[in-house]
Amino acid sequence: MTNKRLTILGIDPGFGRTGWGVCVSEGNKLQAKSYGCIETGKDEDFSYRLEQIYSDLNKIIEKYKPDVIGVEELFFSKNVTTAINVAHARGIVLLSARLANVPIMEFTPLQVKQAISGYGKADKKQVQQMVKTFLNLKEIPQPDDAADALAVAVCASNSYKLNNIYDKK
Repeated sequence: MTNKRLTILGIDPGFGRTGWGVCVSEGNKLQAKSYGCIETGKDEDFSYRLEQIYSDLNKIIEKYKPDVIGVEELFFSKNVTTAINVAHARGIVLLSARLANVPIMEFTPLQVKQAISGYGKADKKQVQQMVKTFLNLKEIPQPDDAADALAVAVCASNSYKLNNIYDKK
């Protein structure tokens, strides 16, 4: 494996708030470059909210030019309406990545938790603390969705390296 520089964009999809986090991996070093959330107004038309996610995510992809995008898969939700709306937002994320011609890696919440904490049933606080520790940050990234997106980026970085995709690109 080479020491190629790899830029990873992690995404925690949502329709009210889509978390994103950019990490850069070089050799054994992984650093958070930037993170945040795309927020949409709950009083806005749903199609407008999806358009806003699409537009803002495209700007992030253009700015950071990721080599790979990690996306958290939808977990089962008891609220079917919420699950369907999050699935729409997730579809926008996948479409944005595909149209930008960036490889997509998808992970279940269990896989993300295992990658960041070593324990698939870690709670949100444990995951957030491990993101802070793993990426050597001074504080836990806020809001929670941004920390979750960074956890997805860490998971994608680990998986990318394990699959030795560096040499397949």
